[in-house]
This record gives sequence, structure tokens and C-alpha cells, in this order.
Amino acid sequence: MNIMVTGGVGFVGTNLIKRLLLDGHKVVCLDNYSTGKKENEVDHKNVSYFDVDLRYVHDYDSYVSKPDIIYHMAALARIQPSIKDPVTAIQNNFDSTLNILEWARDNNTPVIFAGSSSYHHGLWGSPYAWSKFGGEQLCELYSKVYSLPTAICRFYNVYGPHQLESGTYATLIGIFEKQYREGKPLIVTDNGEQRRDFTHIEDIVDGIIRCGENIEKVNGEIFELGTGKNYSIIEITEFFNQTEVEYIPARDGEYDVTLADYSKANNILGWNPTKSLKEYIENVIDDKS
Repeated sequence: MNIMVTGGVGFVGTNLIKRLLLDGHKVVCLDNYSTGKKENEVDHKNVSYFDVDLRYVHDYDSYVSKPDIIYHMAALARIQPSIKDPVTAIQNNFDSTLNILEWARDNNTPVIFAGSSSYHHGLWGSPYAWSKFGGEQLCELYSKVYSLPTAICRFYNVYGPHQLESGTYATLIGIFEKQYREGKPLIVTDNGEQRRDFTHIEDIVDGIIRCGENIEKVNGEIFELGTGKNYSIIEITEFFNQTEVEYIPARDGEYDVTLADYSKANNILGWNPTKSLKEYIENVIDDKS
């Protein structure tokens, strides 16, 4: 298949492209490299990378000709930065999705959209939550009004290779890994009793691809991709065998609990999460030893 991936040098996109190439597909990646990394580019004859800002570019014909499917993974994926800079978050997450869907409509190309579990925790809690749900609504609109095949995969607290370990858009597990390797205290917000459903990137990618492979059957559907098990942040520090923990005040927009019900993904896609967070962290500890 000829596949277009947006955000393909970011965390999810990089792992998705690696899997697509392994499966024998040809891939074109569009990314503005705002949070994605140049070093994430895969050196392979069947993938091409283009520096494109989806907020302002509406026509992608010069990059790829009528792809079989679009995996729209591009987004600014954190709550706190969106509160500080709502315009950038909304433009990246909502406006870019509108542009992709409109071009997909012209080419009759199915779109798999990266949704967010923030839907369940207050759409008005942050511009990020609103903008991602807005993207979901756009997908539903284009599916119903224009008969464009779309489907949504909502991610739950993704971790694993190529996650960001520092900076504004770093993941919690990535931050903890870096702090652990450097022998620093693990930084915990509030009291650490917040619970998160952490999902390995390989499981996420598997769900995304299953969704794409079955797009005609799952057109218009929303799938929750999480493990159905959550841990408190304090429990995570214990997995790292870290007794030194530093507490900082709670941050705006954070919620207390994430927990997926992935039964629909299991029933329709045959998807099951297979990776264990505890085993992953044990491997991190072994690598340092």
C-alpha cells in the first residue's frame, strides 16, 4: 500500500512508520519537526520525509499521489503547553485535521485519526482536550456528510521507544527514565495518587494498523486503546526502585484517573494489549545496571 503518515518523526509516528515498512508498505511522512526529531527518520528506500506545516499547507499532491490511507498522527500532545498557548495548540490539532480531511475528501482517501483519552476528563479543561475532540468531530462530520471513511483511535498514556524524555512535551515515563538514569530524584506532581493507564507504543501501533486494515468495516467507529489497568504515580516510582522522590505542586488541567475499556477494540479488531509496564521498567533498570 501507498500510505501517508502525518507527524511521522514524532513518538507515535516514528514507531508506526517502522511497523508499516516492516509490513512492506511505502510511506510518505509529513511533519513540521516542531516536536518530532530529525534523527527519528528511518533510512529505508520505501519512506520519504517532507517538512510540511499542516496548519498552512492545504494541498499535498506534490508530496504524495492519492495514498491508499492516511494515518493522521500529527498533534501537539500535552495539556499544560496548550493552556499557556491555546492558539498554537488549536491550530496544530484542529486546523491541521481540517486540512487533512478536506484533502482526503478530494482524493477519497480513508483517514485514521489519533484521538485522545482526554475526551473522558473534561473537554473544557484545556485547549488540548477540546482541540483533539474537535478533530474527532471533524472526522465524524466528513464521514457522515461526505461519506469519507474515517476511524478514531484514542490513546492512553503511551510509553516506549522514541518517547520524549525532556522538554515541554515529554511523557511521564520518559521523564522518569531520564531522571533514573541520571541518578536524580523522580519528580512527582501533587501527592502522586493520580492513576494512569499506561500503554506501550507497540500495542498502540498494532491497534492503529488493525484499524486501518479494517477501515471499511470500522468506518465511523471510535476505539479506546489502553490496557484496562492503571497505576498510581507513586507505584511507578516504586517500580523504578526509587526511594528518592521530589514533590511539586499540581498542574492545571491534570485529571485524577485514566482507565480504558478496550472491549470494543477487542471485539471488532481482535486487539489485545500485550506489553507490561512493570516489565518494561525492569528492563530499564537492567540496562542501567
